[in-house]
Amino acid sequence: MNRKRTLTYTIPYILWLGLFVIAPVILLIIQSFGNLNGHFTFSNYVTYFSSGTYLRMTFNSIFFAFIVTAMTLLISYPMAYVMSRLEHAQFWLLLVILPTWVNLLLKAYAFIGLFSKTGTINEFLSLIGFAPHQMMFTNMSFLVVAAYIEIPFMIMPIFNSLVELDKSYINAARDLGATQWQTLVKVIFPISIGGVKAGIQAVFIPTLSLFMITRLIGGNRVITLGTAIEEHFLVTQNWGMGSTIGVILIVAMILTMMLTRDRKKKGGKHGR
Repeated sequence: MNRKRTLTYTIPYILWLGLFVIAPVILLIIQSFGNLNGHFTFSNYVTYFSSGTYLRMTFNSIFFAFIVTAMTLLISYPMAYVMSRLEHAQFWLLLVILPTWVNLLLKAYAFIGLFSKTGTINEFLSLIGFAPHQMMFTNMSFLVVAAYIEIPFMIMPIFNSLVELDKSYINAARDLGATQWQTLVKVIFPISIGGVKAGIQAVFIPTLSLFMITRLIGGNRVITLGTAIEEHFLVTQNWGMGSTIGVILIVAMILTMMLTRDRKKKGGKHGR
């Protein structure tokens, strides 16, 4: 009876995964081997790996994703550490999560209002005697906006790992004479590394395929694989090449998950 009940409960999840995860990926892979006329070909992959333009886009995507991930980690870990030790910590976490409820497009336009030449920041600079600066359509503006959008997704797993931390480890470190910095570096951070890895996955993988922010904030100066996919599907109508880049992104995401997965040591007897 238990097996039948378990199977009954799992069927909807299996159908969901099959229809909305596995099937689209299979269709994307099949489409990546088609040319403009729909005939089977390997030319899309040959073009991708032999073209300096696509390889440069790949490097840009990885580079920007790495910088955004590093920025969010440097900001999020101290913030999550402080929040986890505050009274009503869950309330402060809610305040961090709240911006994720706002539509991404609205947040992008809000930053356009901040960074434009007639925006809030330039108006303030004019008041204190500085000439307006071109902040839009730069790499820095893209990095700032992308980091702002991704910060909650880095904070949440780190915060959860710090909240669940066994306080006895911290007390033991202090009893043994460790300073606060030594306790943080040698005890707290290694134990919370699972949350850090989950945060890296939650930020690095989506940043690889950003396209709307690159258009609105970075303009044509920031070209990534996400914008290339958008171009091929919506402008050039070369769905085969767009699907090929999509497959490359999926492979990159799988590699990222493998590199940042939580490797738990299995218990057992060790040989002498």
